[in-house]
Amino acid sequence: MAITAADMPVPFLPLVRRLEAAGFRAWPAETVVYDGSWLLRMTQGHPSRRLNSLVPLDPHDARDMGARIDNAIETFRARGIRPTVKQSPLCPPGLPDVLKDKGFAEADRTLVLVLDLDKVEFGTSIDHLPIHDVERFAEACARIDDGRDANAATIASIIGRIQPTAGLFLMEGENGPSAVGICVQDNDLAGLQQIVVSKEMRRRGLGREIVCSSLRWARVRNARQAWLQVLANNDAALALYETMGFKPAYAYSYWRLEA
Repeated sequence: MAITAADMPVPFLPLVRRLEAAGFRAWPAETVVYDGSWLLRMTQGHPSRRLNSLVPLDPHDARDMGARIDNAIETFRARGIRPTVKQSPLCPPGLPDVLKDKGFAEADRTLVLVLDLDKVEFGTSIDHLPIHDVERFAEACARIDDGRDANAATIASIIGRIQPTAGLFLMEGENGPSAVGICVQDNDLAGLQQIVVSKEMRRRGLGREIVCSSLRWARVRNARQAWLQVLANNDAALALYETMGFKPAYAYSYWRLEA
């Protein structure tokens, strides 16, 4: 049985803070505006909610929540971005009620999973070394993950902003790219980003192969804990990560303005 939202443990807030910060470094927004401990992340040209959302980061920072959300809505709309708020265990408890009053509705739920790299065996899967051609990699991402409506130039600009060391993993076949993945090695953390297999090549073990290669590369570079984010309704991915030993750490949701 795959990991579900019901499997979530009581969040350990120091770990949540550390992984949230690592997530910002691993997938950096074009523009970040600070409002106390709240971050407004915006990236025009890319639809990712991770790159376009208001992110509260302190459960005790609940001052003027309504006014701060109104300001964020105005800023988002001025840039042509749909207003979105991320609700994680670091949010003030009263935030959902304020969001409902403003017309927001809860959207997809995401699970954050972790893996102790010192206690895992990667088997005999084929090694793949990261490539250094960002343009080629970005073009592959745009081609494989066509549902996100992000072009190669935007993806390349995001990769160019990543500050920790990023391994770009690309698998190609006769018909072009078959799988992509980014592993961001941030001190002892290894964050997996953009793990995507082309529709035509799914259920052939490529997802496991590219994840294993990425984590083996990160472990050689002294990473000790892997982490990733996956939609709670992505049963196939959750089943894969569970068989590899990933465990749930916490969950978060996005709230999007209906009108």
